[in-house]
Parts: sequence; structure tokens; C-alpha cells
Amino acid sequence: MSMKLSILYRGPLSSCNYDCHYCPFAKVHETAAELKTDRRALEKFGDWISTRKQDRLSIFFTPWGEALTRRWYQEAICHLTSLDQIEKVVAQTNLSYNLDWIENANAQKLALWCTYHPSQTTRKKFLSQSQQLSQRGISHSVGTVGLPEDLEEIEQLRRELPPDIYLWVNAYKSSGKKYNDDTLKRFETIDPLFQLNTQYHSSLGRSCRCGSSVISVDGTGTIFRCHFMKEPIGNIYESDFESHLQESPCTNQTCGCHIGYVHMDDLELYSVFQEGILERIPFHYRQV
Repeated sequence: MSMKLSILYRGPLSSCNYDCHYCPFAKVHETAAELKTDRRALEKFGDWISTRKQDRLSIFFTPWGEALTRRWYQEAICHLTSLDQIEKVVAQTNLSYNLDWIENANAQKLALWCTYHPSQTTRKKFLSQSQQLSQRGISHSVGTVGLPEDLEEIEQLRRELPPDIYLWVNAYKSSGKKYNDDTLKRFETIDPLFQLNTQYHSSLGRSCRCGSSVISVDGTGTIFRCHFMKEPIGNIYESDFESHLQESPCTNQTCGCHIGYVHMDDLELYSVFQEGILERIPFHYRQV
């Protein structure tokens, strides 16, 4: 039986070359053995994908740290985008590496979710990387954390980005501080969807595509409905894993992360993003 499925893959990798103060994985370093474990897990996942010739699959790499500085992720992406059963491969990244490896990927099937961290790089360098992606035909969104102290920098980033590049802003909800009205309006001018991200959406008992057409998978192949629900529902390496994929109401009280709430049916965000749902690109940006 064939199926259409989006897989959010998060292996054990947690290292990052950046040290953002708001991130728990800043400057995390792993041992050679830990990196080898991550590489083997990714290779096994890629081998499994290769066998799913009857399916239509989209893969979204959402690492705890920065994965695309690692050669095995670059190679995996290039391989996956060459497969007929793959509709799209997306990855979250800070763009802090040489982009030449992308020449070996199928640009029509690759998209990136790129985060700008003003404390870690310059706007000029980041914009240059974004421009290189555009020149290579790589669809991508650009985003940043909505720290009030970075507001002017983010506004300048919006002015310098081409109009067809969506600039999203993630609210800094973990600080517990509320945005004042002026700051909120300025962030909404940058990202018209910002208000959605400032909230913890009520999700208990509500319909969501996670667990049926969208799943989260870890390095062992264990399936979860999404990254924010810790009860396993199966394993992709089991022969009957498809039998565990079914629609069911959310059991969490709230959902506050874009990669979770974007799949809630009540919010109707599939009509906003359409085929750009994983890489966070609203449909109308593809028409600019």
C-alpha cells in the first residue's frame, strides 16, 4: 500500500557551532563516538527511505543543533533528493558553511529553513548566503528570534532581503515577558503571521494531522505523533508501522511551536502555506 507522508527527522545530534544565549544547545560538543552514532542512524534512515519506492515522502530535518555543517547530512540530502519517491527535503539551518555541496542535490526537491542569529554572524554574511541559495535555485525562508533588542536589526534585514523571501519571526516566549504594543506592531509589520507565534494554542482534543500524514521520527526509528508528544506509536523499521498511523485528537493542553501548530486543522494554515508548509513559506511569496 502506498502512502503520502511527511517525516520530521530528529536524530541524536545536538552539537552546534553557535552559542546563542537563548539556546540550550549552544556550543555543545559531542564525542567522536556520539557523532558516529548519529551518522549511522542517519544512514539507516536513508537506506529505509530508499526502499519505500511506492510512497510519496517529504523529509524535514529538525536537529537540536546544526546538522548541515556535517558531511553525512550533506550527503544524505543529496542522495534523498535524487530519489523518485521523495517530493521534498527540508532542513533547519543557520547557513554557517560553504554551500558548494548543494550543487550535488536536486534543487527542485530541496528547501531550507534558514535562521539568522545576529549575535553569531553579520547581516552581510547571512544575506550573501541567502543570495547564493537563490542563485542555485534553492527555495528558502529566512527567520530569526524576536528579541526586542534585535528589532532594528531585524527590520534592516527585512529591508535588504528580496521581497520574495519570507522573513518569519519566532516570539521569545520562554522569557515570560510580554511584547509592548509598539514592539508587537513592528514585528507584525515584518512578519504578518507573528501574532500566531506569540501564543500557546489550545490543542487538547483538537484535530491535527500529526500522527497520520505527519510524524516525528528519532534516530532509532521510533515514531511519535510530533516532537512535542513523548508517547511512541511505533517504529518505521517495523513491517507494519503504517497500521499505527491514524487520525486522533491531540492529547497536549497547548501547542506553541510553529512546527507543531502549523498542522492543527483549526488554524487552517495549510491554506496559507500550501506546498511550502514544511519550509515555512506562505503561498503568496511564491507568486511575488
